Amino acid sequence: MTAAAPRKGKRWIEHWDPEDTTFWQERGERIANRNLIVSVLAEHIGFSIWTLWSVLVLFMGPEYGIDPAGKFFLVAMATLVGACVRVPYTFAVARFGGRNWTIFSAALLLLPTIAAAVVMEPGTSYGTFMLVAALTGVGGGNFASSMTNINSFFPLRKKGWALGLNAGGGNIGVPVIQLVALLIIGTAGDGSPRLLLFVYMPFIVFAAILAALAMDNLAPVKNDTGAAKESAKDAHTWIMSFLYIGTFGSFIGYSFAFGLVLQNQFGRTPLQAASLTFIGPLLGSLIRPIGGRLADRYGGARITLWNFAGMGAATGIVIYGSVEKSLALFLIGFIPLIVLSGLGNGSTYKMIPGIYDAKATAMGMSGEEAKAYGRRLSGASMGLIGAVGALGGLGINLAFRQSFLANGSGTMACAAFLAFYAVCFAVTWTVYLRRTAAPATASESAGAEERQPAYAQV
Repeated sequence: MTAAAPRKGKRWIEHWDPEDTTFWQERGERIANRNLIVSVLAEHIGFSIWTLWSVLVLFMGPEYGIDPAGKFFLVAMATLVGACVRVPYTFAVARFGGRNWTIFSAALLLLPTIAAAVVMEPGTSYGTFMLVAALTGVGGGNFASSMTNINSFFPLRKKGWALGLNAGGGNIGVPVIQLVALLIIGTAGDGSPRLLLFVYMPFIVFAAILAALAMDNLAPVKNDTGAAKESAKDAHTWIMSFLYIGTFGSFIGYSFAFGLVLQNQFGRTPLQAASLTFIGPLLGSLIRPIGGRLADRYGGARITLWNFAGMGAATGIVIYGSVEKSLALFLIGFIPLIVLSGLGNGSTYKMIPGIYDAKATAMGMSGEEAKAYGRRLSGASMGLIGAVGALGGLGINLAFRQSFLANGSGTMACAAFLAFYAVCFAVTWTVYLRRTAAPATASESAGAEERQPAYAQV
């Protein structure tokens, strides 16, 4: 049929088998790493634009006439749209090709950036600001397409590191735009938000051009509606979505809200807030690949479990600092909380392909059949898990908004987050680490004393 014709050309790779060691060493690794480098850059810019309004609100003084609750809602709108577009962005990779979609999605970032440059001034209606904030959500979709694309390039044994590096490099877009804003506020003052936008426009163009020159499309990667339906019916997809709310949802939610909390709860000026907000997201982004590497070595479930315990402890310090009105204590808890959420991003995302690989083995599959099943289901589930996880950022900003409306502080919101992390800890242990009461087969019974939970190594 002629349907295959559009997939011909020097930028379409017809054969791709990263699990073949010989293929990987002779050709695959070099190509995969090249695509990974460009993917990191494009996703990095996407995250920066998605996070744009968490920075722009620092420039919005009293003359804009928007109260703290309204600013939290602006940030939440960007988070909501970014979460929703992740599902179609996931399927776009197979439909149009990873290279082609990266070019388009990178260039599309010019739309919200130019729109913000046009409207960013006192006197603009709140509805207009909401619309432009919603447009920045397309930057959040870049994560889903980028991760789905890179997942196809690497073998299972390398996915934890590759996905962690890809996501971590993208996540660094959050602190980088905050640092650029800090530089602008410190030199030109908080009345020059358009400078920030003009800085990013040429980088957006550069990312799109580089994707066109250096990336490839994988012809074997195709959308599988059957896999999408199967993954949507699989309980593990929804369990991992819930856990990803706790890790990535926390990372993006706290990164968006940090500056507003410092301004409105601790009376920091825009410059003072900007000088602190980048620290947690920067360290959290840098540590994400380490979370993936630790998961490769010790099992994602184990790393995720203790990570939630650490996040709970950090949240307890945040609550105490909030009650005591101590900025120092608040920062001692809040910055490690964001860092741990970044570590957990890497470990939870590594669990996804591992879970479906383990499930294939439990179903009696082996060899290439098991690997194909794992790739098929993990690829289909990643977009949905990423979208639901990002909604956690929306929940955090709405919780802060309600807490500030009710009590003038974020203490009540943080108490809710602490309870949520306790539930995440319990779910991780119960589903992926708790030993079952009895082995499933006679052969397992013979070695019961050495038996591990089915998903302990995911």
